[in-house]
Amino acid sequence: MRNTDIILLSLALALALSACNTLQGVGKDLKQGGEAIERAAKK
Repeated sequence: MRNTDIILLSLALALALSACNTLQGVGKDLKQGGEAIERAAKK
């Protein structure tokens, strides 16, 4: 990976995690993301 890719990925991850106030919130967000992927795969 190039350095710019790593920096952009890190910034995106930091932004996503800052939107969640707790680890429980992170877990819920990940679960919802997984469910959305499953629904899209079933179509």
